[in-house]
Amino acid sequence: MAANNRRMSGKKGAQIGSGGKRRRGLEGKGPTPPAEARKGHVKNRLANAKAKQTQRRTTAAKGRGRSSSELVVGRNPVFEALRDGVPATALYVQQFIDNDERVRDALKLAADRGGIHLMEAPRPELDRMTNGLNHQGLVLQVPPYEYAHPEDLPAAAYDEGGEPLIVALDGVTDPRNLGAIVRSVSAFGGHGVVVPERRAAGMTAGAWKSSAGTAARTPVARVTNLTRALEAYKKAGITVVGLAADGEHTVGELAALDGPVVIVIGSEGKGLSRLVGETCDYRVSIPMPGGAESLNAGVAAGIVMYEAASRRARR
Repeated sequence: MAANNRRMSGKKGAQIGSGGKRRRGLEGKGPTPPAEARKGHVKNRLANAKAKQTQRRTTAAKGRGRSSSELVVGRNPVFEALRDGVPATALYVQQFIDNDERVRDALKLAADRGGIHLMEAPRPELDRMTNGLNHQGLVLQVPPYEYAHPEDLPAAAYDEGGEPLIVALDGVTDPRNLGAIVRSVSAFGGHGVVVPERRAAGMTAGAWKSSAGTAARTPVARVTNLTRALEAYKKAGITVVGLAADGEHTVGELAALDGPVVIVIGSEGKGLSRLVGETCDYRVSIPMPGGAESLNAGVAAGIVMYEAASRRARR
């Protein structure tokens, strides 16, 4: 019997008196992770490949000057965006929504415009889309804005037989100001607006609304570095004029507004940044006998654009 006990003790498996080590070794590891999270699994490789593909598409879209989609939420904002001609691809309506006058008007505007998909969605889905904002059952999807290339603006002017009249913005962060400036550029025959990519307003739904529809026919170009873009314009024979409270000239006396020109407008508080100001060929001011220290960027753009358009009309 002793020999049999020795042979049995040589077999694989748990031994008498092991203290349950195998059992403890299986404890505390938690549930098995999903296939997508297990490294080396085919579903994990597919998920990683899909994520990389999405990232490449996003990077490519940014490289082409495309902004990201935007959501307008709430009954009044959605109605006003549709009324003011803000472009849209889809209107999401909550299931079993209280069909009040604002909802009916928004649905009618979307249907009349055409090209806007009407989508019904449960409230939890709209909550997820808007990150919990108070959407009131209406969400409007605004498509990415297609920014122009800065070289396109003077090229379009020369193609029309004219001389470029462009506005560049330095540190203007309010989309409503951007929309108002686009409106002034359109009203006075300008050829477009240039904005920086960073620390500046972009063509959001708010900018579209402030432009009163003129953003549909007045291009907006976006640049990585505004100073370099202005230097490129100068090399192309375009005069760069900066608007500054301490400018050496006044708007009314600067003859450069007659020819090809880029008018640079800074923020209401800080004005032009140092590098942009040094890049300008001229710095001009708007006389203000009433004693105000500064003007809203949209108002200042309108004044300078009117002066430039008047000079051109008198030639």
